[in-house]
Amino acid sequence: MAITLTEPAAKHVQKFIANRGKGVGLRLGVKTTGCSGMAYTLEFADVVNPEDMSFESHGVKVLVDPKSLVYIDGTELDFTREGLNEGFKFKNPNVKDECGCGESFTV
Repeated sequence: MAITLTEPAAKHVQKFIANRGKGVGLRLGVKTTGCSGMAYTLEFADVVNPEDMSFESHGVKVLVDPKSLVYIDGTELDFTREGLNEGFKFKNPNVKDECGCGESFTV
């Protein structure tokens, strides 16, 4: 079981945490929503919860709750820039289908 970041994603997270002046890592999870059923949640974590699964990737701690891990195990998080757009992209091997807008997925 693992969640990984690409080097560009890790650099972006490290820069953002440094600018915030606090944080222990990145919290990744899923919630029920959208037209396909599930959506990713992504936030900067200031504490490690006792139940968190912890992964280290390119010097960044990635925290995941056990319920979310079932749906995102093996996911690689990338940070890309395409023209004026930039953001995180999820490469989740568990995804069976995504909605047309790209906001939600099913496993």
